[in-house]
Amino acid sequence: MTLSFKSGNLFSINSRDDPSMSSSATNVLRWITAARPRTLPLTVTPVLAGLALSVYETGQIQTVVAVITLMAAITIQIGTNLHNDVSDFERGIDTPERLGPPRATSQGWFTAKQMKRAAHLSFGLAFLLGIGLVWRGGWPILAIGIASLLGGYAYTSGPRPIAYGPFGEIHAMLFFGVAAVSGTYFLQTLTIGASAFTVGLALGLPAAAVLLLNNYRDLETDSRAGRRTLCHYIGREKTRFLYSLLLFGSIGVLLISLGFQLAWPVIAALPFAIKLIVRLYQGAIGVDINRMIGETAMYQLIITILLISGLFLDRPQ
Repeated sequence: MTLSFKSGNLFSINSRDDPSMSSSATNVLRWITAARPRTLPLTVTPVLAGLALSVYETGQIQTVVAVITLMAAITIQIGTNLHNDVSDFERGIDTPERLGPPRATSQGWFTAKQMKRAAHLSFGLAFLLGIGLVWRGGWPILAIGIASLLGGYAYTSGPRPIAYGPFGEIHAMLFFGVAAVSGTYFLQTLTIGASAFTVGLALGLPAAAVLLLNNYRDLETDSRAGRRTLCHYIGREKTRFLYSLLLFGSIGVLLISLGFQLAWPVIAALPFAIKLIVRLYQGAIGVDINRMIGETAMYQLIITILLISGLFLDRPQ
């Protein structure tokens, strides 16, 4: 659960803020924007799926553990987003040619020092929350927690940042899918289930598609800045094909692994997937891609809601 996407923000704030707003209100909105709230569904959705699967299989829910799990996931994501913002600025990635929404550091809303301090604070809070989860789940949760925190820093930091290479999509699939669902499921049941792994894989595919779209949109500017993403290596045509596989694959994995009787509602997501794929093949660029990024994240949520519906309908009353 440690990835940062350049998919937009809940608020649209630029250098010409509303003069009627107080400076404190403006700063609050800027901090909210810097946290990139539109990325948070990608963090929340797999946690909800893990909870739903555990309830389906056990008939019980550990409410306090569920709340702490959700809070820990969100704070790691926010910390990653803030750290990504300042790291991209310092590496010269966020140039005026960038097609994505404005970033807090490059806009001068906050200094690099302020952004780093906020990122460390968010990661620190996640660590404290994680102590309670480790008390519940033991070393498997400790391993996932450490990997998540390190991944949050390594995504855009260090000598070989994950975001600047061809493995970002795999990172997204693992943390926004497999680790999130399986970790949540384990914290609830204290068992490792194959169903949690396959559901995590299914939800990780559209999460990877979100990042793929980011890199598709920014291919030229990223390449000029030395960022060699998967899209850079395979080109736009193969990226479009891979995007299609990721969306369709999410439905396919659920139907194959869970069976038609349990996962049949997810078929209703097919028209949504087809609509997104057609738009990409028809030449969506710039702002259109920004919208598609948010809609692809929504696709993951739709898949989850449909899956939960299938679990609820199949469970004996």
